[in-house]
Amino acid sequence: MQRARFLAVGIAVALAFAACGDDTTGDEPAADESAAAPEPADIRVWLNGTDTPQEMRDWLKTEFETANPGSTLTIEEQEWEGLVERLTTSLGSEEETPDVVEVGNTQAPTFTTAGAFSDVTDLLPELGGDDLLQGFVDAGSVDGQTYAVPYYAGSKYVFYRTDLFEKAGLEVPTTMNEFVDAGIALKTDNANIPNFSGFWFPGQDWRNGVAFVWDAGGDLAVQDGDEWTGALSNAESVEGLTTAQRLFTEASGAPKDGNEADPQVPFCAGEIGMLSAPGWVRWSIDNADIGCPEMMANVGVFALPGSDGDAAPVLLGGSNIAVSAKSQNQELAAEVVKLMLSDEYQSMFAAAGLTPAKTSLASKLGTDEFAQAAITAASNAKLTPAAANMLWYSSESMSFRAW
Repeated sequence: MQRARFLAVGIAVALAFAACGDDTTGDEPAADESAAAPEPADIRVWLNGTDTPQEMRDWLKTEFETANPGSTLTIEEQEWEGLVERLTTSLGSEEETPDVVEVGNTQAPTFTTAGAFSDVTDLLPELGGDDLLQGFVDAGSVDGQTYAVPYYAGSKYVFYRTDLFEKAGLEVPTTMNEFVDAGIALKTDNANIPNFSGFWFPGQDWRNGVAFVWDAGGDLAVQDGDEWTGALSNAESVEGLTTAQRLFTEASGAPKDGNEADPQVPFCAGEIGMLSAPGWVRWSIDNADIGCPEMMANVGVFALPGSDGDAAPVLLGGSNIAVSAKSQNQELAAEVVKLMLSDEYQSMFAAAGLTPAKTSLASKLGTDEFAQAAITAASNAKLTPAAANMLWYSSESMSFRAW
């Protein structure tokens, strides 16, 4: 993908919703009409990728249709790749828009600022209030109003091959320097394996790249009043990028033009010593259809170590959910969001290894080494700045670029 395309997407989002911004105001129902039960409708929900297990999708459909006789729920799975472009087109049209959408937490500020989502501030107490992950609430808020709420989070932690560590005589690293050295040593020790990565670091994987910037004390951007200013030229940021560059050039054999999708594929092919990924990757590896359950006996995990010996500040990834401002079924769409923030639904995320949207449910992640790695990683995790412009990272050029 070319840089101009990303810049054009960011501009297109703002222009698309600026052009159709307030034309729904006059269509709001009168007070006596809004008190009546909403007309039955087919509610369309866009969920991205496979992070929401089928069990949860089935539960959501059944609960919604039982509570709203005559209405139906249709879940349409979207690919993350190209999602911004599809949302930009669909959310601006009453005829094409889904009613409820999932967006990445790094994408939420763009669409929130552009006016693509309905104001759900009054619903916050019912959805969880102060129990909700505050950083995700912030990502979906502007001018004191909330338009997108947390869906789930997933701190990245490191999956590693215990057998390859033993063969190379390596211990689990406890500092960033030890981690970098381990990645390089693993690549050297397995140089006979084509495309082998001591640390798997595809060229478009900015989500892992940002951890090295933060660990060095740098940042992507800083806010001064209402303005955001890029901070990647700061000395600390450059130091972090230098660490990332060393990993990319000396420890990784991943494609320079690749992204972090489907890491279980090269892992199961025996091409990875370490990789940093959300907890759900465990279930992709331990899956007879798409993974390699037989390799789980040699899978260990640990939180990415920082330069100070504590957990490094990895990206707290995940998603927000929102009601489309163009949806003609606002009340029913809000009912779907309530179900998606219910304790029962969110507890299923914890069972799948993802951090629930409510902090009170974090204990449901469990007590095994995977859960402990997730909890440790989350203890120092960060979100990207809640700026309207998204960021794109290229390990090949070692730079972040605004969309």
